[in-house]
Amino acid sequence: MNKIHPLASVHPNAKLGDNVEVGPYAFIDDNVTIGDGCVIMPHAVVFNHVKMGKNCTVYPGAVVGAIPQDLKFEGEESWVEIGDRVNIRECATINRGTKASGKAVTKIGSDTLVMSYVHVAHDCCIGNHCILVSYTGLAGETDVDDWATIGGKSGSHQFSHIGAHAFVGAVSRISKDVPPYVLAGREPLSFEGVNRVGLSRRGFSEEKINEIKDIYETIYFKGMNVSQALEYIEANFPATEERDTILRFIKGSDRGIISKPRERR
Repeated sequence: MNKIHPLASVHPNAKLGDNVEVGPYAFIDDNVTIGDGCVIMPHAVVFNHVKMGKNCTVYPGAVVGAIPQDLKFEGEESWVEIGDRVNIRECATINRGTKASGKAVTKIGSDTLVMSYVHVAHDCCIGNHCILVSYTGLAGETDVDDWATIGGKSGSHQFSHIGAHAFVGAVSRISKDVPPYVLAGREPLSFEGVNRVGLSRRGFSEEKINEIKDIYETIYFKGMNVSQALEYIEANFPATEERDTILRFIKGSDRGIISKPRERR
């Protein structure tokens, strides 16, 4: 049975699952689907064209599904799609997609934490188990792969890509792609090593972490350019899921990847 506060505003066409709670002064618009067990707290706003999975929580002041802040937007139908068990904290904003991108959808994966005052712009794609720390701003069409963490007050250039299991330090300017499994920090944003602590917590063996470390040592510190390093890795490192994830990411990078630390250039 749902618990809808009498001071909440829920559009009659909104589709709410079972055991949904909606607090006072919360607003849920038309063309919204809210999954089982979700909590929409007081003063939270869910505009139209939002699909939300199960057991999500939207905290006070958060706004999900506002039209994109993109001059190419012409009022077309576009969406926000949110997975299961997503926490959207106070005053975070998640905008709809645009047709100009060819996607027309902004996506947030399951088990992701969007902390207070985070902004996720149009057509971003955030993976599963990600953490976006407070005051982070992601420009349009930023992709963040599974298990990545972006430190507080960081900002991404549009079309940026942050790889799986990467950790980006606080107050970072993300203007180049951040490859999988790495630590990134400083200004300009640079490779600072492998995300050893994060990988260990997620069950990666010491042997596997060292394999990833050796691959990045080859890319950054063996005197080769990126193309040469990738050819060397493909020829000399055994094919593994991690090796292939790194190769695929870097080969597919349009913006180019972050550079090595300044003192080791």
